[in-house]
Amino acid sequence: MARGEARLDGFTWKPLGRRDPVVAGLDLTVGAGERVLLVGPSGSGKSTILLGLAGALGASIAGELSGTASVDGRIGLLLQNPADAVVAEHLGRDVAFGLENLRLDRDEIWRRVDCALSSVGLPYGRDHPTGALSGGEQQRLALAGVLALEPDVLLLDEPTAMLDASTAATVRDAIVAGARGRTMIVVEHHIEPWLEHVDRVVVLSPGGEVVSDGDVAGFLAGPPPPGVWSPGMRTPEPLDVPTDLVRPAGPAPTVTLDGVSVDLVLRTLRGAQRTRALHDVTASLDPGSVTALTGPSGAGKSTALGVAGGLIAVVDGVVTPDLRRKRSRELAAAMGWVPQNPEHGFLTRTVADEVGHTARRLGTSVDVERVLEVFGLARFAPSNPYRLSGGEQRRLAIAAALAHRPGLVLLDEPTVGQDPVTWAAVAGWIAASAAAGATVGVSTHDAELPRDVEVRMAAGAIA
Repeated sequence: MARGEARLDGFTWKPLGRRDPVVAGLDLTVGAGERVLLVGPSGSGKSTILLGLAGALGASIAGELSGTASVDGRIGLLLQNPADAVVAEHLGRDVAFGLENLRLDRDEIWRRVDCALSSVGLPYGRDHPTGALSGGEQQRLALAGVLALEPDVLLLDEPTAMLDASTAATVRDAIVAGARGRTMIVVEHHIEPWLEHVDRVVVLSPGGEVVSDGDVAGFLAGPPPPGVWSPGMRTPEPLDVPTDLVRPAGPAPTVTLDGVSVDLVLRTLRGAQRTRALHDVTASLDPGSVTALTGPSGAGKSTALGVAGGLIAVVDGVVTPDLRRKRSRELAAAMGWVPQNPEHGFLTRTVADEVGHTARRLGTSVDVERVLEVFGLARFAPSNPYRLSGGEQRRLAIAAALAHRPGLVLLDEPTVGQDPVTWAAVAGWIAASAAAGATVGVSTHDAELPRDVEVRMAAGAIA
């Protein structure tokens, strides 16, 4: 193999607890210095391929592996969930971690750290706490750590999925510059902005098979592959979800934030650090409507959503109703919340049990089979939630949080990692919940997600 070449031969991977392999008998070669865009429906094995090339399967991730996956040269892997890559308390130390393992000179380490942080558009210094970053900022931090390594092969799993359009363009430019002369395999669902930066497009089927492999011109000349956000594609209509699956089982409140300010407190061995996350925010979420919190990465959207759900305390202002006063069981009945990292909420060992768990604890019932069918997860009913793809986990988290039909629905980046079909299912559930009378709030960078009210935020305040 030439330095920078990546190769899969008969590559097969079946995660522990899954009946069928995600990828079976896959052959794929990426030449040294080649830039490849890897696309396909949610769950088609894109992330699995990157993890296989990085050597992460079978060792740190349990399952059955056969065939070979090999790379000649140093690898830089950007994970789908950037929080999994955070290893230090402060930005500078986090980016320096990989460089220290390479035993580089101290001056060279900090030169690369500063260059990498600047290239991805993080506006903070080396000493900024990693725990105070938003999900999108964590994504940029993880990318900075990869770019600083100056690897021979870049493996990038949805590097701009959690970013607003402007920040995504900055990050994309940084990746293109960092990939100059290097091999790059990038996975994305919204592919159009990447086409001018790659040499080749590889399309996977839902079963993890290569159905198309060629240059960009050939890809654009062919028929749009199913399950891919092709250039010029119209936004799908949200799925028509039956009302009985989403009609609130209890009251749908009007949630009001009046002059709310929030400090995020990080406690370490060195003491507590306070970061102002919201400042004098006034907004409301009303029954029967979808309120979208929008704005650039780090604007405070996730924090505002957590405040509305009674999950984050305020230092100033008033939140009505004050859900923090409710006991856990009461809060679970009243509110369904899906965090930015969906796997943080999984509690059971199977997908089916996860969907029915909250209802069982509340003494109510849920038609688990119908809910799974809506979200395209029926075939995974006996599978472990942690063995699903990132997009599948996000849909499962939504199903599990909302199957018991709460009156207040709060979703953080609900459409990340979705193909057109699964996007329609998520958008349809959100729209149907509001139409049935629920109070719905979403934090999103998705300009196509239908909403009734938009609250734009910037730097922790209403813009």
